Amino acid sequence: MSRYEFKLPDIGEGVVEGEIVSWLVRPGDDVAEDQPMVEVMTDKATVTITSPKAGKVIEVAGDVGKVVPVHSVLLVLELPNGQSGGVEADVVAKSAAGSTDEGPAASAVGDIKEQLPGMRLMSKAAAPPAASSTSRAAAKPTGDYFSEKPLATPATRKLARELAIDLRTVRPTGRGGRVLKSDVQSMAGGGPASASPMAVRRGPPVAVTPGSADERALEVRTPLRGMRKRIFDAMARSKHTAAHFTFVEECDVTALKQIRARLKPAAEAAGVKLSFLPFIIKAVGAALQKHPVLNSAFDESTQEVVQRGYFHIGVASATDKGLMVPVVRNANHLSILEIAREVARLSDEAKSGTIAADELRGSTFT
Repeated sequence: MSRYEFKLPDIGEGVVEGEIVSWLVRPGDDVAEDQPMVEVMTDKATVTITSPKAGKVIEVAGDVGKVVPVHSVLLVLELPNGQSGGVEADVVAKSAAGSTDEGPAASAVGDIKEQLPGMRLMSKAAAPPAASSTSRAAAKPTGDYFSEKPLATPATRKLARELAIDLRTVRPTGRGGRVLKSDVQSMAGGGPASASPMAVRRGPPVAVTPGSADERALEVRTPLRGMRKRIFDAMARSKHTAAHFTFVEECDVTALKQIRARLKPAAEAAGVKLSFLPFIIKAVGAALQKHPVLNSAFDESTQEVVQRGYFHIGVASATDKGLMVPVVRNANHLSILEIAREVARLSDEAKSGTIAADELRGSTFT
């Protein structure tokens, strides 16, 4: 037996660390190659990292909630006889020295479509032998659909595990060939999703003393982690650094409704769903150009008011993980249809967890 230290890979995009959201394996578990091992939250999204080798888990980096720097040990595998172990960083060092060989990479599903960029986890010599076509055919279950590497979010994978569904046999209906929760539920015969962690089984009313153990026993505590933690931090910082006020104005939008009705056929022909939002974004851009002081920000480091000559409009998007604000950049230079197409793309990527971190930053007006 040999020991193999698997390190948190460099997933690019300037990410330097990841927070452990959920362990999918435990010490003592046997894992197969490409089996999901851990869900990690980065500044970009939550990704599921799979095993680059088959073996037994003998050590994990830490509990859920721990922040792990890139290139630090994530878990340790015990490999069967005949497989080389070592440290994954040794292979990375060889790559940095000029090697062009790239073996199989641990994969992630979330914001990463196929392989994590910049990863050279194993040399070809260390890669496990490829399965023969005969063994592959034997491993493939019978049915009318099969995919070796299905694309799905961590939540969908978790649901599949709970319903004992093999994701490789689920036909995807999501964008880009992504398996959706509804696809898994249909495969299971319409089985309901798992109950919410906040669900509380209610019994007869019980009188409790404030601060007592009985009172605490009736509490449901959910750790604040991942994307919700980042949203919480950003909103708390905004509360202390920005002036908050509400202004309400009513206006007659009859002409706007007529324009939208006239443009809808052309938008549909171009494959764009035309809502009122692109018109509002276009109007905001025009208003900011007319009143540039509203496109200003205060730079605390220099104690200066910065009046910006570029117009990046943030658009709030409700997702399962909380409120995100994707940014439509240079909105003043885009047409109505271009804005509509960009809003649809950003909204879809925010809801699916595939949106890049840079597309959530830098808005001059929201």
